[in-house]
Amino acid sequence: MGTDTMSTHSADIPEGMNPDAAAQWPPRELIDSFLGSFDEGLWPGEATAFPTDDPEAVAAARQFRDTLSHFASGVTVITSVSDDEPVGMTCQSFASVSLHPPMVMFIPAKTSRAWPKMQRAGHFTVNFLAADQQQVSNTFATRDADKFAGVDWTPGVTGAPVLPGVLGHIDCTVHAAYEVGDHYVVIGKVQDLSVDSDQPPLLFYRGAYRTTD
Repeated sequence: MGTDTMSTHSADIPEGMNPDAAAQWPPRELIDSFLGSFDEGLWPGEATAFPTDDPEAVAAARQFRDTLSHFASGVTVITSVSDDEPVGMTCQSFASVSLHPPMVMFIPAKTSRAWPKMQRAGHFTVNFLAADQQQVSNTFATRDADKFAGVDWTPGVTGAPVLPGVLGHIDCTVHAAYEVGDHYVVIGKVQDLSVDSDQPPLLFYRGAYRTTD
């Protein structure tokens, strides 16, 4: 990547973000163009694009998804604030990365409209959903433009929304983002975190919500 491109990206990097992350990013103009055409982000059961005219590819993709569905995961809602508006998406692809320094990751699909907004903002909060928050998961998995209607959220230290009733939250700045297949791997540097409830978690297993009860 040339020096001119790097300097253009560097001018858009929010405070506290790793400058190396800019090397992985498209220009702001391209990010803005994504927002009007891409579907909303990753959620439990979401299909990703593959060659539907290739029966072998379809069968392989189905086998891959069916096999991975046997790995039970928690359910999160990833939130941010972009252009003074809250944005969020349901995501089950979340994990811890590093203890020192504390880092986490989530994996939005390339078709996500929410991720480019979070990328531009430079921060996000991971909200761990409780067993009674299936509707919250469903709401943030839709393409509804007003997902936050009636949600009495509070800003975390980065300004990203912390949802009411969640088990806990982790507030992060974007440290790096990498293109991997049909998704992005987003690394967040933890700025704040809290355990907010001792309720049982919302889980996702074999294409359906589960609880520990």
